[in-house]
Amino acid sequence: MDGNTVKADVIAGITVALVLIPQSMAYASLAGLPAYFGLYAAFLPVMVAALWGSSSQLGTGPVAVVSLLTASAVTPLAPVGSPEFVSLAIMLAFMVGVFQFMLGVFKLGVIVNFLSHPVIVGFTNAAAMVIALSQLNKIFGVEKQRSEFFLGDIWGVMQNLGDTHIATLIFGLVSVIGIMYAKKKCPKLPGVLIAVAGTTIVSWAIDFESMGGAVVGTIPEGLPSLAMPAFNMDVFGTLVSSAIVISLIGFMEAISIAKAMAAKTKERIDPSQELMGQGLGNMLGAMSSAYPTSGSFSRSAVNINAGALTGMSSVYTGIIVLITLLFLTPLLYHLPKAVLAAVIMTAVFGLINFKAVKHAWHASRHDGIASIVTFIATLGFAPHLDKGIEIGAGLAILLYLYRTMSPRVAILGRYKDGTLRDVKVNDLDTSDQIIAIRFDGSLYFANISYFEDAILEAVSDKPDAEFILVVGDAINQLDASGEEVLQHLNERLKENNIQIVFSGLKRQVLMVMRKTGLFDEIGHENIFANEDMALEAIYKRLGDTSEFDSANCPLTYPRAVQEST
Repeated sequence: MDGNTVKADVIAGITVALVLIPQSMAYASLAGLPAYFGLYAAFLPVMVAALWGSSSQLGTGPVAVVSLLTASAVTPLAPVGSPEFVSLAIMLAFMVGVFQFMLGVFKLGVIVNFLSHPVIVGFTNAAAMVIALSQLNKIFGVEKQRSEFFLGDIWGVMQNLGDTHIATLIFGLVSVIGIMYAKKKCPKLPGVLIAVAGTTIVSWAIDFESMGGAVVGTIPEGLPSLAMPAFNMDVFGTLVSSAIVISLIGFMEAISIAKAMAAKTKERIDPSQELMGQGLGNMLGAMSSAYPTSGSFSRSAVNINAGALTGMSSVYTGIIVLITLLFLTPLLYHLPKAVLAAVIMTAVFGLINFKAVKHAWHASRHDGIASIVTFIATLGFAPHLDKGIEIGAGLAILLYLYRTMSPRVAILGRYKDGTLRDVKVNDLDTSDQIIAIRFDGSLYFANISYFEDAILEAVSDKPDAEFILVVGDAINQLDASGEEVLQHLNERLKENNIQIVFSGLKRQVLMVMRKTGLFDEIGHENIFANEDMALEAIYKRLGDTSEFDSANCPLTYPRAVQEST
């Protein structure tokens, strides 16, 4: 590693640390933990994930959505901020780490594909709103109840606005406006750090705490002790589902960010390696009193824009956090909690993107429905956000199965250029003796009966048909249920003197047919490489070649698909 690389990584590491330190404290408060636990989560996880992951610029640490998911998982089990609450949050981090690491070891990162993009969009929008609304009481300096109905709690905050602490409100609003102004007008300035430093000095100067304002207070100096987290087996089963949701959401966020940066740096991202890095970061972080962490978009952007070249930039970030824990924590005593709330609110404003929901709706009604239902469910079940994502993911899978149960089926006819096209769309004539049909979907247990019904309906409409040509270019899969129905369908058609013919079947479909004997039952002379070869053979059997124009549709003598596939 040359001197220029080291210099670039050191500068980037320091720059990220200036953003990470105040953000981590704010996110710890969002998770229901004392603010300094954010510093613990900004130490080892940041360094370990960078050294073991595959991305050189991904900035790991506390993030808003994972912090809120942590709070929603642990709040029903212990009083917020209590030693038991802290212990369970640390235990949860270890569980998340183990699950992520095992997914990486067994290369099961593809499991995140069950969380479709529209579902994530709906969840992220709702989670961002929940996060922002959860900070209102801190901005106004009023009490907020914690119950099983988040929106009811927010309504309670609105009713208490008459008790607003004016000095707290001023700190909160000034911080929100200052951070957003710096982000928009002076993006190179560390707006969050300036807001934190400036308000802390003012808070100290006016003795904000004695005025009834809430401040961070005493932060233990030094590093947390390294030890295995305490496991409470009484609630282990309860936390498992939350650990799985946090693992998947956290990894999806991290890998999405890593891939976005890799598009710029041309770096190769290994999802399995990234899972192991994130998993080790969470496991070792739990051993140093950290709560669950993930990749951060904002800090990753700061890291790459500051010139980070290797994962060592995150190591230098961790070293700055270490120095802060050892020597600088007394300086944070007078930091108003309203400012931490402002840091959180300004960070999540960018996550709200209703245009993405609208885009999903235009792309596919089913995807739009999944996104909207996820959004509503996440808001409705808050603070139990995991239920929202579970409902959304389940609905997306059901809607996918529903779509594939009734794929598009087209009766085909000869177009003037010689190609086969949908007769309904192009108003084409069809033969009474030949039915050409295209099935746009795999033949598997959920839709094979639909395929059978389509064939039988086509036969009933053409009582004089002698051949049925199934154009199989779009059939990508044939499972046991599909093969069984095809066998019965072939037998039934033969009993009625109708021959089924296939064209364009893919290798994987042909392999299933060969292994089960279906290929021989249908007959190799009835399976062709393309529809033109199939139709030429059919017309020869009928003793009629007048349908073909050799000038527009040149054909060669058909050869049935033999043993080579």
